[in-house]
Amino acid sequence: MKRIFPVISVLISLSLLGLIYFQVIWLTTARETKEKQLRENIFLASTEAAENLMEDYNRFLSLNKNSNQFFTSDKMKMEIIRPSVIQRYSKDEIASVIRKSMDKHFLEGIYFEFAVSDNSITGDQVQSDNFMKYFLDSVHNTNFAIPLESPPGSDFENLTKEEFLVIIIPNQNTIVYKEIFWYITGTILFTLIIITAFFLTIRALIKQKKLSEIKSDFINNMTHEFKTPIATISLAVDALRNEKVITDKEKSAYFTNIIKEENIRMNKQVEIILQASLLDKNEIQLNLQKISAQELINRAVHNTKLSLEEKNGRIEIIFNAKQDLIMADEIHFVNLINNLIDNAIKYSKENELIIKVSTENVGQQLIIKIQDNGIGMNKDTLSRIFEKFYRAHTGNIHNVKGFGLGLSYVKTMAEAHKGKISAESALGKGSTFIISIPFVEKS
Repeated sequence: MKRIFPVISVLISLSLLGLIYFQVIWLTTARETKEKQLRENIFLASTEAAENLMEDYNRFLSLNKNSNQFFTSDKMKMEIIRPSVIQRYSKDEIASVIRKSMDKHFLEGIYFEFAVSDNSITGDQVQSDNFMKYFLDSVHNTNFAIPLESPPGSDFENLTKEEFLVIIIPNQNTIVYKEIFWYITGTILFTLIIITAFFLTIRALIKQKKLSEIKSDFINNMTHEFKTPIATISLAVDALRNEKVITDKEKSAYFTNIIKEENIRMNKQVEIILQASLLDKNEIQLNLQKISAQELINRAVHNTKLSLEEKNGRIEIIFNAKQDLIMADEIHFVNLINNLIDNAIKYSKENELIIKVSTENVGQQLIIKIQDNGIGMNKDTLSRIFEKFYRAHTGNIHNVKGFGLGLSYVKTMAEAHKGKISAESALGKGSTFIISIPFVEKS
């Protein structure tokens, strides 16, 4: 697992980076293609609009048939001033011609501005309202200038004034990105899905790796926990077979008591493992009843009296809570407090151990604090202490006995009693566990 994990991570990372790279290339190509296609369509529409404006010369003749300008000869045609597009069309008519050409070339709804200029942009011209506003911004807008010339072979070829049709498409890039919006959205969506799958895969592998290490640690600790009492029982049994011990009632009682104590110790360890298994399967049924939490705390403190004496420690009890009745399972709640006190004893310093157990009411909650002056925990340990099988090590994994199940059990039981548990700690300054459980009113 240690060797394959980095390989899998690298391969998945390379695949993800490669996929993103080719997605970016594909989107860039799609944008360039759409931009090219848009420009071609706009150019074709502009060219066609220019041709339509020049071809509609009959319209001018019909509007002026009652005037004195009659063309009786080619010479007269040459002599008169040839009418320009500016003279023949109004602003709205020019816009209509351009709009029709745009729609014909798949540019429906595309916004545009236009102008028809005589020789130059500063000469005689007709233009749309916002033409100059967009004309001056050549960075974001695209200009198309089409010369307005009479159709080849017409009577007025090369005789009309030189004019230009200028069409501006504002924010061309915005139009292009609207065209490929769903491509971009789909690409981002599926890329995010792949990244999420990658993240979940890596996280699962990391969890699996940690679980493998935790299981290995658990087996080592379990082996150690059972090996010691088994060896002690074996020695006690061998001693009881000795004729001198058999005849000595005091020694026989001593070794028999050792066997009994070690047997109780193993039963406790087996019970812890069985409880963890039942918690996994949600098979523990709580027998909830209204009971004094402070009474249960006193019982738990009494159960740890011998362990405290071995450490030359003492417990200070401060009951400030006026409301301490809670709905609790008597056995499991006592075990909960026992585990926290036992944890404080295990991780105490070599000097005098002091444990403070206090209660108080905050709102509708009963707050129970168990504070010690032990070795404390760093931030990493503090964030993981309620994980199953996790144990804070101080070098030798067996220097503190246990399976890493106690605090996991405590958290589960606190939540089962509709409460919460949290911890505060600093290295070398001890730890404080805070339990918050709703109290019930006295009937």
